[in-house]
Amino acid sequence: MRIPTLSKSLVVTSLLALSAAAFAQKTQLLVYTALETDQVKAYQEGFNKAYPDIEIKWVRDSTGVITAKLLAEKANPQADVVMGVAASSLALMDKQGMLEPYAPLNLDAIMSQYRDKKMVPAWWGMDVWGATVCFNTVEATKRNIPKPESWQDLTKPVYKGQIVMPNPASSGTGYFDVVAWLTLFGDQAGKGGGWKFMDGLHNNIAQYTHSGSKPCNMAASGEFVVGISFEYRANSNKAKGAPIDLVFPKEGLGWDLEAFAIHKGTKKLDAAKKLADWASSKDAMLLYGKNFAITAQPGVAAPLANVPKDYEQRLVKLDFNYAAEQRERILKEWIARYDGKTEKR
Repeated sequence: MRIPTLSKSLVVTSLLALSAAAFAQKTQLLVYTALETDQVKAYQEGFNKAYPDIEIKWVRDSTGVITAKLLAEKANPQADVVMGVAASSLALMDKQGMLEPYAPLNLDAIMSQYRDKKMVPAWWGMDVWGATVCFNTVEATKRNIPKPESWQDLTKPVYKGQIVMPNPASSGTGYFDVVAWLTLFGDQAGKGGGWKFMDGLHNNIAQYTHSGSKPCNMAASGEFVVGISFEYRANSNKAKGAPIDLVFPKEGLGWDLEAFAIHKGTKKLDAAKKLADWASSKDAMLLYGKNFAITAQPGVAAPLANVPKDYEQRLVKLDFNYAAEQRERILKEWIARYDGKTEKR
């Protein structure tokens, strides 16, 4: 039957209206993250397989920058969810009443040491990321520089001008390094052995970067011999053929959790809970395990080629409350002592 011209217009208009309505029904979540850009796509695709009606809009930067942004927006929060940001930062936000407690569907599968201790947690971990030293073997041979075995080795004169590491004020990797050294060697409000160690290390530092990945990238390219970084970036660079060895200093390794929380006051709470349920699932943990040696659910991550099997046992004993409560004091002291070698933005 021939459709009159007017009817055709009505049909087209109706279809467009239905399409617009379907599009309008798609919920958009604003997610603040410090995840690596090469991880975000896989996680988003995994989530959208389960929840195609929720669109994630990412705001990404290094941990310190994201933490500062969230704290600055406390009175007028923008984020719906915080995903892949250091648990030490989320613990600080929890103390300031910025997080919405929620027990995701898969909470019981997450190890107790990798989640907020409250029955209904404000945050919980996705995976552990920890300290690794990237050591360029080619440049080291040229310059007759030995491979370090310990953190204390890096204070020796032979490494002068050959080390890069992240600034703890802008990088979560840098901050967990500092917390680990204070834990291992002593704090005592700026007078302990951890600060003396950092004084010695500072003498050999060429530059502090604003990214936890960048020191390993600089070592991988041969710009510097030693880059203090974390295992995901180190393992990834080595897998791509970079002439680096991964060094795990024998005193112990700093670490933190890539963690998840719902921001208090979100108007998209149902969608945020769905993201939480997915992000705590085994499917999500399998994706995290492609990048990290330890996931918050045990027995999920496959062994990583260049990471030792006892990696978890090498992690320092981390007190998330200490890391959160002392953050302002520690960073103020660090900046006063060492910030002069930080790269310009």
